[in-house]
Amino acid sequence: MKEHILINVTPQETRVAVTEEGVVQEIHIERSAARGIVGNIYLGTVKRVLPGMQSAFIEIGLERAAFLHIADVIEQRQHPSEPQRIERLMFEGQAVVVQVIKDPIGSKGARLSTQISIAGRFLVFLPQEHHIGISQRIEHGEGREHLRERLLKLLPDGDQHGGYIIRTSAEHATDEELRADIDYLNRIWADIRQKSRTLPPESVLYQDLSLPQRVLRDIVNAETLKVVVDSRETFQRMSEFAAQFVANVAPRIEHYLGERPLFEMHGVEAEIERALARRVNLKFGGYLIIDQTEAMTTIDVNTGGFVGTRSFDDTIFKTNLEATQVIARQLRLRNLGGIIIVDFIDMDNEEHRQQVLHELQKALGKDRTKITVSGFTSLGLVEITRKRTRESLAHVLCETCPTCQGRGEIKTAQTVCYEVLREILREARQFNAKEYRILGSQSVIDMFLDEESANLAMLADFIGKPISLQVESAYTQEQFDVILV
Repeated sequence: MKEHILINVTPQETRVAVTEEGVVQEIHIERSAARGIVGNIYLGTVKRVLPGMQSAFIEIGLERAAFLHIADVIEQRQHPSEPQRIERLMFEGQAVVVQVIKDPIGSKGARLSTQISIAGRFLVFLPQEHHIGISQRIEHGEGREHLRERLLKLLPDGDQHGGYIIRTSAEHATDEELRADIDYLNRIWADIRQKSRTLPPESVLYQDLSLPQRVLRDIVNAETLKVVVDSRETFQRMSEFAAQFVANVAPRIEHYLGERPLFEMHGVEAEIERALARRVNLKFGGYLIIDQTEAMTTIDVNTGGFVGTRSFDDTIFKTNLEATQVIARQLRLRNLGGIIIVDFIDMDNEEHRQQVLHELQKALGKDRTKITVSGFTSLGLVEITRKRTRESLAHVLCETCPTCQGRGEIKTAQTVCYEVLREILREARQFNAKEYRILGSQSVIDMFLDEESANLAMLADFIGKPISLQVESAYTQEQFDVILV
């Protein structure tokens, strides 16, 4: 697949689009005012230890205290078969070096780990470990052992001060490139250790690379033909970074000089708009409905206008097969994480169900993020979990609707009218006002003047007090006030 990476840079934000054969597969956005902190290392202070939850809150200098669970404490991770107690490992006021493994999302603070990992181009350095792991994407047994042996030979004699994970990109790396990566990672760790001794608590000890540099380190692969960037300054910084750390990528970096905006020319702007919609149309007439909530994301598959050519079962099967590819792409494009429930159209044929499940797993295999797929449940649903490390595209670009508060619907004007009438009745029983004035939106006041005018007059007669109406243009349909005059 011909892969291109497009980078649009403005002073406010950097946006990255990964395309395959001209189709957008991933969107990454980093804003200057709210840069992600996953991978950053801090000298934190233990604020509170919670034995009942086996967790602790750590102050690292953010708006909200960050969260550390016992499962992410290095002592527990090194000895998983021996349960540890967090109150025996930590105490309030303790200084501790921690790394962010999940950005703050919604009302939740950042998630931390005391197991430090520093990513390089070909290796991930684990300074507190002593083993060598290999990426699961490197499947060949002989190749895995050969890489392990190569790395062991490159490590300094008697080096017992760190472990490594060999990344997929190392499969085609030379010994010189691996050795340079080892030196680079050890220099960073030495700098972190020095800062942890001299800087005050809640200081940043290490900040992950900027988004354009992370693209070169983590996203560019052998199938990437071009990395096109529309900023001269960013192009120069990326070229310098590539020359030092990923020399084979440097010739593929291009500076875009066209007059037409880069994202507009490649259809990325339109794709971002579509990625914010609930409905996703399939090629042959079917469609998906994607609903994202705090608890989980649900995806409903529908045949829509697709009628097929052979039989109803065949129509359903083809729609579900097509949906598997689109679902996998939408998860990457929207960066949906956590629990994802897919409601495929019901299939009676067990062979069809297994084929759909196989195609879904195959399509999800392209994802850079860790994913697990469960088979069909008794209700015919497929459960997916996708590791969530940063905000979804919708959470980055949008905010909760102030009118409906995220419900996706609002009370009708008639419902609000009846609430107003009940409120006036309550007020009349408690206070002896001369007049009651209703402040509401245009739609509510219009309904009182038209369809609900008789009910309003009946209430005025019942309480024996006049009721006046006043439009408040700033009010939403659900907002109202009853003023006692």
